[in-house]
Amino acid sequence: MKKLLLGNEALAQGAIDAGISGVYAYPGTPSTEITEYIQRSKTAKELNIHSKWSVNEKTAMEAALGMSYAGKRALTVMKHVGLNVAADVFMNMSVSGINGGLVVVVADDPSMHSSQNEQDSRYYGKFAMIPILEPSNQQEAYEITKYAFELSEKVSLPVLIRMVTRLSHSRAGVVTGNRLKQNTIKLPSDSKQFSLIPMFARARYKHLVAIQNDLLDISENSYFNQFIKAPNTSIGIIASGIAYNYVMENFESGQCPYPILKISQYPIPKKPLKKLFDTCKKVLVLEDGYPFIEEAISDYLGENRRVIGRLSGDIVRVGELNPDNIANALGFDVVIDESKPSVVSNRPPELCVGCGHRDLFDAINKLSNEMGSQQVFGDIGCYALGVLHPYKSINTLIDMGASITMAKGAADAGIHPAIAIIGDSTFTHSGMTGLLDAVIEKTPITVIISDNSAIAMTGAQDSSASGRLLSICEGIGVEKEHIKVITPLHKNLEENINTIREELNYKGVSVIVSQRPCVQLPKEKKDRLKQLKKVTLN
Repeated sequence: MKKLLLGNEALAQGAIDAGISGVYAYPGTPSTEITEYIQRSKTAKELNIHSKWSVNEKTAMEAALGMSYAGKRALTVMKHVGLNVAADVFMNMSVSGINGGLVVVVADDPSMHSSQNEQDSRYYGKFAMIPILEPSNQQEAYEITKYAFELSEKVSLPVLIRMVTRLSHSRAGVVTGNRLKQNTIKLPSDSKQFSLIPMFARARYKHLVAIQNDLLDISENSYFNQFIKAPNTSIGIIASGIAYNYVMENFESGQCPYPILKISQYPIPKKPLKKLFDTCKKVLVLEDGYPFIEEAISDYLGENRRVIGRLSGDIVRVGELNPDNIANALGFDVVIDESKPSVVSNRPPELCVGCGHRDLFDAINKLSNEMGSQQVFGDIGCYALGVLHPYKSINTLIDMGASITMAKGAADAGIHPAIAIIGDSTFTHSGMTGLLDAVIEKTPITVIISDNSAIAMTGAQDSSASGRLLSICEGIGVEKEHIKVITPLHKNLEENINTIREELNYKGVSVIVSQRPCVQLPKEKKDRLKQLKKVTLN
């Protein structure tokens, strides 16, 4: 059957057809559609495939490992910065190994379309010493995912699939195949495998190191790595993942005159690499992201310029690859016109009309003359736009959950008031532990949870915090009389200012929940939230 699918959707269909029993994820662009596709899938529902969102990437990966422990196949999905959150379990499960097939999908975001950085997840895969797969197109995303589960069980290791934004969010026709049955429950044959106390972990780590040559052999013979011969050996091209597509877009005939080593499985295969070096005078490395391959094969002292790419300056070091900058590197006369037609106007992101964050920022800005400037610590979510004009309400924006801990550090340094603004989902993702730190030390900070009852920035997925924020904060130890609820509406502006002012003057931990559903939520979801709120209050 042939379907028109996003790269993310092709991968998700590949996972369903590979016989997964669960997907565990936290939404983050450009990875979100993978899990959403499985959530919408009629087949996945019939097969009872677990697909609810996790609280954060660490809990997602640990739950996926738990499903693998039981012998079933599991998929865990996140964006690149989410892998930082899950790095603890990611590194350790490469040592423990897996039982049922376990595939980690990470969607990188070159050019930072919706991210804080451009980090390249291939380095994590190499760090963990596990196989890495990098599809070059949508069809390959489907096929590689099915293969990844086979490979995972063959080598008893998690397998990392790296996607990038342009592949994740572009469509193509994908031919799908047969669906495998789900694994039955089968517990590990070695009862010590998953118990990483030092005496067991040392043996597991020696095993991981010992099989590295086996992983290289598998990569050398992988169908997804191809050496494509061509007559013009003045340049040889190494193209990883989507870069291969970009190369071929420069040749209308579909025939590149230069030899190409297409890499979609790592470790980097040595035999075809040697063949390329023996054949060609110069090697151009094309990879979307960091110079991962280029660093591995370049001359460290820079005395041998046979290898060119991002490190040499022949390919721009920041941002995405595209057919034009590859054409320039190949010597084609391409003029890249970056001027904007007059008919096109600049459209920076902005908060929706009627968004509750707007009214919260109005209240904070009214108080700015009283509390001083540069004392509002922000977090990741729609409300991050409070950094920009016309609000300019937020002074910092670093990573998920950092608002509370940075406010605490600033308060420890003597800044008062110190205000943290965090969303409801970000709070449950990674803000709760910072709040506990503040409670333990009775740090004088005011935490404002801007609760719109959704993970709004990534598509209004259900928030783990819905109906639970007040009880969570009280359970963490915030004094009940310093947990306040406000409704961010213009008519409530003066009342909200007074509430915030009162808590700013308190020399301890206070939490203000600014509670109003996202304006983009459908009516039925808002009605459900109202009912949940009534139950919670009762």
